Amino acid sequence: MRVGITGHRGLNTEVEQRVRALLETAVSQNDAVELVGVSCIADGPDAWFAEYVLAHGGCLEVVIPADEYRDNLPAEHRAVYDRLLGRATEVHRTGMAASDSAAHMAGSEILVGLVDELWAVWDGKPAWGYGGTADVVAYAERTGVPVRILWPEGAGR
Repeated sequence: MRVGITGHRGLNTEVEQRVRALLETAVSQNDAVELVGVSCIADGPDAWFAEYVLAHGGCLEVVIPADEYRDNLPAEHRAVYDRLLGRATEVHRTGMAASDSAAHMAGSEILVGLVDELWAVWDGKPAWGYGGTADVVAYAERTGVPVRILWPEGAGR
């Protein structure tokens, strides 16, 4: 089973704890031998998902949206990003340099094209900017990739 992740970053502590629990449960319900997680490993759900996949015994593939992507992540996340990237069995790149919304959407499109199912940590609301979670979900739906929403009941961003 090849599973991709997309989701909201910058969640508050309470929502983060609930999302982490949802992700950990969802990952644990898969056969580790067959599980391949595909992630851009940004801070938040992307990285949490990747960590749970690896802890469960699955494989991790990483999509890098742009050459400058790592530099635009929060400084405190870069060590986690580097560690996860080092554990990836395969790395996919868009070939774009600037880490902007177009590159992020291009990375997400590559990710969706690699998976059997997309998991979305999504509140169901429109994206705040191009390439946001809602846009990735819409792209997956347009291309026929099943989407599983993982969002805590009653939670807000």
